Amino acid sequence: MRTGNTIFHKILSPQELQRKLAQWRTAGKTISFTNGCFDILHEGHIASLSEAAKHADLLIIGLNADASVKRLKGDARPINNENSRALILASLSMVDAVVIFSEDTPRDLIVNIKPDFLVKGGDYKVEDIAGANEVLEAGGKVIINPIIEGFSTTGIIKKLQDPC
Repeated sequence: MRTGNTIFHKILSPQELQRKLAQWRTAGKTISFTNGCFDILHEGHIASLSEAAKHADLLIIGLNADASVKRLKGDARPINNENSRALILASLSMVDAVVIFSEDTPRDLIVNIKPDFLVKGGDYKVEDIAGANEVLEAGGKVIINPIIEGFSTTGIIKKLQDPC
């Protein structure tokens, strides 16, 4: 029997995530990690997350906290608060854990997680990805997923503001 509680159990503090990681690594599981604001979830996000999940046994998402999103995207963002965004991401079947971080980049989080695969969207270059050097030095891989054109949170917001 499935329960809604499993969704909330996927949203972890950094400390809780470390305990889960120890369990998963002991069980021989591989870890894929991606991050982002995920402000208004759209088809491009789903495609990227599905692709990221294919590379490993488990997918962890680093979610920018509200304050971090404001610094990166401006005062009008996020549209949805970090708790709502985390809940929506945790409800996706391909997601195994969501952890919120408040820094501008997830570098420290990535260093602590030590994922086997660090996955980002196709608008990045490896040398520009926070934590990429540390993942590569630890023997992991950095993967850049292709972007599905025509899907972006900024585009959705613009369309809502000027629907004509």
